[in-house]
Amino acid sequence: MTASKKVHLLVLIHGMWGNPTHLTEMFRIYNETIGPAADESRSGPDGEELHVIVPETNKDSATYDGIDWGGERVTEEIYEEVKKLAAEGKTVTRFSITGYSLGGLIGRYVVGILMQKDFFESVTPVNFSTVATPHLGQVLTKTFLSKTFAFFGPKLLSRTGKQLYAQDKWAGSGKPLLDNLADSGLVFYKALSSFQRVRFYANAINDVTVPYLTAAAATSDPFPGYSYSGLKIEINGKYAPIIESFTPPETPKPKPPGPRPFTKPWFRSLEPRLPPILQFKYPANLVIYVLLPVLVPVFFSMIMVRLSLEKRDSIARLKVLESDESYRERLVHVVGQLEKTIEDAAIDIMESPEPQSGSGSSQTLLHVGPASSSPPPEGSSKPTAPSPFLSPRQLQIAETLSRLPNLKKELAFIDQILNSHAVIVARDVQRFEHHRRGQGVLQHLADNFVM
Repeated sequence: MTASKKVHLLVLIHGMWGNPTHLTEMFRIYNETIGPAADESRSGPDGEELHVIVPETNKDSATYDGIDWGGERVTEEIYEEVKKLAAEGKTVTRFSITGYSLGGLIGRYVVGILMQKDFFESVTPVNFSTVATPHLGQVLTKTFLSKTFAFFGPKLLSRTGKQLYAQDKWAGSGKPLLDNLADSGLVFYKALSSFQRVRFYANAINDVTVPYLTAAAATSDPFPGYSYSGLKIEINGKYAPIIESFTPPETPKPKPPGPRPFTKPWFRSLEPRLPPILQFKYPANLVIYVLLPVLVPVFFSMIMVRLSLEKRDSIARLKVLESDESYRERLVHVVGQLEKTIEDAAIDIMESPEPQSGSGSSQTLLHVGPASSSPPPEGSSKPTAPSPFLSPRQLQIAETLSRLPNLKKELAFIDQILNSHAVIVARDVQRFEHHRRGQGVLQHLADNFVM
């Protein structure tokens, strides 16, 4: 009888409004670098071959349905893939995840489900990587745009919006889902801690969608004013735009005065703030600026209509999902029941003079003891002045995540661009040439992948 071929399963998870095509370059580079058909194919310690999948069921407007429901869908696809491989005579023995944007949070939820289902009893967790993922949720600033998104986001992005802005109370815990994901006493954190390598890739600058603080789970930002402050940044020669190192100035330089309004230099300075489709040379760009007061309201009106319709569809889907009999098997229900059991037990303890002992199997499964007191990762330092844009709960999440035993943070420096969020994963190189600047990040991911 032929021995079963062993497989290292890598799951790539896209972000909000996303679909598998957004990770086409990531999929290609992983396979061409370490896949079975690669020129220098790598194998695991027991001869495992890489097998990469990009889940299909949680795409486009389905991403409105919540990090938790997205995680449940992805988990189902993982189990289906494991069964499919088994039918082909292949056994999954090693497991990794790379999540982009919202996909990183979904991935953190997925590994909690997998641990709760004893998946890792027979499968070794190896690499867990996130790219431009809002680990702290959405970071609020004092700008009008940030305040506008904070107002409309939870209202128009359905369950996911509430979770990203921490306006939900998950599983009866009374706490937002993001707090539960980072609770060192719950299965999500334990599962993440079990991976041999954990990597958070973050844009150091220009990520309007997922800024540095939340992508890197950091408490302070050394990069504001990088172009004039005297901050020294060294780019990795092999993996540009990955930052090799950076040195803050002893005394930051003040911001220089900008060009006079409505001069040619002033118009040129505005170009990086516009999307590529609206970047024209002078004087054609004047026409665009004149039309902006008309174009912007029309654009935002169209966006609002689309978001409203997709939110309505999401609410309808959630009603169906939560009425399904299988809902009782979902992790959100398991944790909710656990919270109620613990609460009832606490009341019994307070009302009874006799000491209570013992715990149920579910409690043992989901709680793993007090928060780790291990020091921050090597090379990091605790900031003396945390960012004023982070709430106390976000600071706590950042500090807890930074204590992950195998965590390393990698930063990308993508300048001269409006929004680096899509560029960091080379999301659409066919339409936008500048997205190729993110290929160095993807190559860094693949070359540092542990088989």
